[in-house]
Amino acid sequence: MDDVDEPLRIPITDVFDLHTVQPKEVEAVVEAYLEEAGRLGLTTIRIVHGRGIGVQRAIVRAVLGRTPFVLAYQDAPPELGGWGATVVKLRPSSAGSPSGFCIP
Repeated sequence: MDDVDEPLRIPITDVFDLHTVQPKEVEAVVEAYLEEAGRLGLTTIRIVHGRGIGVQRAIVRAVLGRTPFVLAYQDAPPELGGWGATVVKLRPSSAGSPSGFCIP
């Protein structure tokens, strides 16, 4: 099998840099990342989309706007990317801690 056909494994952390993602895949990848971040219990993440002409920023914000567990989003502070990154607040998950089990 060709390496190009292999899925890219992206670690789920509180920062997601889209510079490694193909532009045509940004929407689907951001949706999947948000789902997994929420499942892992992350409540704040930063998505780095770059400044450019704003196309990826618009795609990211369209996804955020229609994702029910996104509570809020805004430009990152200048020292964390400014308008080249978006800080996202997620609804706390009832699924448990990042380790995958609930703490009583």
